[in-house]
Amino acid sequence: MCKRGYFHLAFILAAICAWAGATATDWPQFGYDQAHSGFNRQEHGYPTPDGNTVLFHYSLPAGTDIVDGAPVYLAGVQTDSGTKNLLFALSNNGTQLALNADSPSLDVVWSHKPTGAGNTTKGFGSPAIGPGGEFVYFYGFDGKVHKYAVGDGSEVTSGGWPQVSTLKPNVDKGAGGLSIATAQDGTTYLYSVTDGYIGDGGDYQGHLTAIDLGNGSQKVFNSLCSELTIHFVANGTTSGAGQNDCSSRQSGIWGRPGAVYDEGTDRVFIMTGNGPFDAGALNWGDSLLALNPDGSGAGNGLPMDSYTPDTYANLQGHDADFGSASIAILPAPPGTAAAYQHIAMAGGKDGCVRLVNLADLGGVGGEIQKFDFAGGGSCTNGSNSSDIKPQPAVWVNPSDHSTWVYIATYSHGFAAYKVALDSDGKPSLVKQWPTNGTASSGTSPVVANGVIYYMSGSKLRALDAVTGDTKLTAGSWTTVSYLGQHWQSPIIVNGRIYLFDNANPSNLWVYQLDGVFQGGFD
Repeated sequence: MCKRGYFHLAFILAAICAWAGATATDWPQFGYDQAHSGFNRQEHGYPTPDGNTVLFHYSLPAGTDIVDGAPVYLAGVQTDSGTKNLLFALSNNGTQLALNADSPSLDVVWSHKPTGAGNTTKGFGSPAIGPGGEFVYFYGFDGKVHKYAVGDGSEVTSGGWPQVSTLKPNVDKGAGGLSIATAQDGTTYLYSVTDGYIGDGGDYQGHLTAIDLGNGSQKVFNSLCSELTIHFVANGTTSGAGQNDCSSRQSGIWGRPGAVYDEGTDRVFIMTGNGPFDAGALNWGDSLLALNPDGSGAGNGLPMDSYTPDTYANLQGHDADFGSASIAILPAPPGTAAAYQHIAMAGGKDGCVRLVNLADLGGVGGEIQKFDFAGGGSCTNGSNSSDIKPQPAVWVNPSDHSTWVYIATYSHGFAAYKVALDSDGKPSLVKQWPTNGTASSGTSPVVANGVIYYMSGSKLRALDAVTGDTKLTAGSWTTVSYLGQHWQSPIIVNGRIYLFDNANPSNLWVYQLDGVFQGGFD
């Protein structure tokens, strides 16, 4: 097992523990991998009907506030008190935590709380663990991305760090998770996105900051006034030679993973919600944008490609954000036509499920398919409906190589769809099973060994990925009630499931899977 820790240990361990081969014991960013699929292919554990246990839970330190997201996990970290498996999490008041993942009582290995103009509010994004497992990155209330040694929390303050993510932390919020991806040319980037605070007030413009982890350089792409590739200043100059702000406002990037990199097209994708759409004026509200891996577009404010629902005016008028989640990349099943090898599902607060071609987004109304979510939707009029806000999970069934996507909503149920092909190899999404109703709604699901896990009500639920049948009929999972959830979601590593609840301060809950495959896994 690789031992990660102090950043002065360095090059040899980094090479041995290369992040590209994330092991069974690491969950390095929201959704596990750089596609944010939520699918841990390296997990051996699975639930049995009646033997699983709540291993332990405890409250975070007083004053920590709510951890309103998912943690990330790194195994085998060298700390001052020995080798530990660590959880990293960010709370709503800006507290950055490193916790001993195996301790049945509170064991804070280190913590930070950068000060700044950021506001205590719901829904800050997850941190991310960098290549080699030597550094972890957190968004801070000062509007910057901070880089810490995983073992002792020592902050890197050279080479451009901490990196600016926004100059408007009082109106721009880092709700999307930090994400890390390695492009086809071998360059590794960290992506930080912004949106606005609850109530959609103030002079905010969502944007992507792409940071080259090799040299510390960065590029910015703004969803409004995209011809300006700078960080805007609050209430600044909106025209003329000294322009440093945008007169258009209130477009954001809300998806829980933040930006999503697609290895097949070698592009990074962001989805926006709110704000005006006018391609001629370089305003990209309620749109899906494709960018180069370094965060640049095609020049002159244009992205590399774009897709916008034809209901964009109603989406803006009804606050039915298209970009309330990020895209879910769908591996093309065998037999898919060459033109559709790179596809993704996109859904938003309007409850409209869309299948898009990542190699040719098609501009306004250019989706491959769209339909109302099983629990209700409004594809035709763009009104606020089923609230597809949680990030979907994607699973490839090893028995037949079919591709599945699992969509949770805030209050209109949970459903599974499978990619089907017509006689010409053109894909579409076909509903397989729904679990409808508010009691079945939940937060971003994760999947391992053919089982879907998600938080719903005050329970952690486990469903068969193919049938939707519950995998739990007895045992402590079915009787314990954690204290609710907002955007919290679980992770699954080493036969354990970790999640935070919505208490203030949050409780950490650790569930044990009692079934373990002795050989092979999917």
